[in-house]
Amino acid sequence: MNNTPTPIQSHLFSLKDEAYKAFQSALMPTVCAERIIGVRTPALRAYAKNIKNTPLATEFLKELPHFYYEENNLHAFLIADYEGQALFDALDAFLPHVDNWATCDSLRPKYFKKDKTALRTHIERWFHAPHLYTRRFAMEALMLHFLEDSFDPADPPHLAAINSHEYYEQMMIAWYFAEAPCRRYEEILPYFTAPLLKEPILKMARQKALDSKKLTEKQKAVLRKA
Repeated sequence: MNNTPTPIQSHLFSLKDEAYKAFQSALMPTVCAERIIGVRTPALRAYAKNIKNTPLATEFLKELPHFYYEENNLHAFLIADYEGQALFDALDAFLPHVDNWATCDSLRPKYFKKDKTALRTHIERWFHAPHLYTRRFAMEALMLHFLEDSFDPADPPHLAAINSHEYYEQMMIAWYFAEAPCRRYEEILPYFTAPLLKEPILKMARQKALDSKKLTEKQKAVLRKA
């Protein structure tokens, strides 16, 4: 890394919060502390909004890989408003450089709600990526956009069959199955009661579902007994 900070890095350091840096470092053991500046998310989102569509942002988006965690999150916020093929091209360029769950989960493109056909096609491809957080991103998109009107009954068994030893992938599968009963309780219940989920995913999914405010106490009681 060049020791001379870029204009964007200089601005990010001007927003540094040491207490928040310590908090973030504890949450992300996979990211070296020296790569975390400590910028709170609202400030980072505001900065992204301020530089959006400027030459500064355009050049920044070409400068992959980034060094700092906040640079990656800034990148995620800047491309979240992209649409169509420009969005998918930007995602394919960026996703292989995502190295933690927080950046992965911060990437929420608005366009996904508009074109689920294109999203589904890309999800199928991302599922088979060699990169952990590209696969996690695909699973999260499936959870966020395909549990209701666009639900495919083949999705839950597909996810349940994944044999991964990666903790952050296991956690995402568990999150899917914790969220799924809130939308499709009867269809998903057998994954807990049979059970059709592997340990430790079953344990994580059950706990997360029991913590949810979207399920009734009666529904939670069934999950507790499963």
